[in-house]
Amino acid sequence: MFAEITSLLDQDVYTQNGIFVGRVDDAVLDPEKGVVSGLALGDVNKELFDQKGKGIIIPYRWVTAVGDIIIIRHLTRNAKAEHKDG
Repeated sequence: MFAEITSLLDQDVYTQNGIFVGRVDDAVLDPEKGVVSGLALGDVNKELFDQKGKGIIIPYRWVTAVGDIIIIRHLTRNAKAEHKDG
C-alpha cells in the first residue's frame, strides 16, 4: 500500500466496523527500511484506549485501507483493558 506521508496527516482513523479510533498527528518512520512503521494518533477515542498521554501509536501493519479516511483492523471493545495488560 503506497501513499504520500503528507496524505496520511490529519486523516481520521476508523476500524473496519466503523468505530472512530483517532486522528493522525504524525507518521512514525523506519529509516533503515524507508517505510512508515506506525501512525501517531491524537484525539483518540477514550472508549477504546485509556490514554494517559496526548495520544497513541498504532502499527502501520494494522492499516487495511487509505483514502478519504484510514481504515484499520477492528479492535475489540476491550482494547482499553488489553492496552493496560500489554
